[in-house]
Amino acid sequence: MDKNLFKPTKLKQLCEKYQLRPSKQYGQNFLISESVIEKIIKAGDLKKNDTVVEIGPGFGVLTFAMAPLVKRVIAFEIERRLDEYWQKNKSENVEIIWGDALKRLTAYGLRLKPGYKVVANLPYQITSQVLRVLLEQENKPESITVMVQKEVGERIVAKPGDMSLLALSVQYYGEPKIITKVSKGNFWPEPKVDSAVFTISKISRVSKFTDEEFFRIARAGFANKRKQL
Repeated sequence: MDKNLFKPTKLKQLCEKYQLRPSKQYGQNFLISESVIEKIIKAGDLKKNDTVVEIGPGFGVLTFAMAPLVKRVIAFEIERRLDEYWQKNKSENVEIIWGDALKRLTAYGLRLKPGYKVVANLPYQITSQVLRVLLEQENKPESITVMVQKEVGERIVAKPGDMSLLALSVQYYGEPKIITKVSKGNFWPEPKVDSAVFTISKISRVSKFTDEEFFRIARAGFANKRKQL
């Protein structure tokens, strides 16, 4: 991996070359800390035969770190201007799926063998939507390891009494755990908030309810937060 990708100067050069600006719309903040990458990979518990799904690879600082460790990396990227970059730089076991991950994940997930893992530095604006798509689809991942806004991560792991609908939704399917906090200085451009790496393990669904029934009841409960069921 080109360790210059951890340098803002290199990232600025690449953005200029490919006519990109880090998008606020997509919540793009490039990770520039090698130690954080190492923590994400360790938390993902990657094995040589794993297939890993990544959302928003950008210039690939996480992708390039994972590729030598696993069988296959499938990365969903919305920015088509990076097509030339990835044609030049990706290894044989890296596949780039172009388009909106929120629209393509479910259909593509059905083509994956059970047991795949998700590891990603998620664009902040689509965190809850991505988690919902991953956890509600028929072919769920074995585990999810992602970087999110710290406050979002803390809400997801909240205990009963402090839970939001997002927390309940995630904990319905698996066991979330914050692995480490990541200060905003580890990104370029520097965001306004700190981040957190968290995992969702033991992903399954064991309930006498169908998903639709369960979430209909849950949404009704959270619609009136100051009342009790």
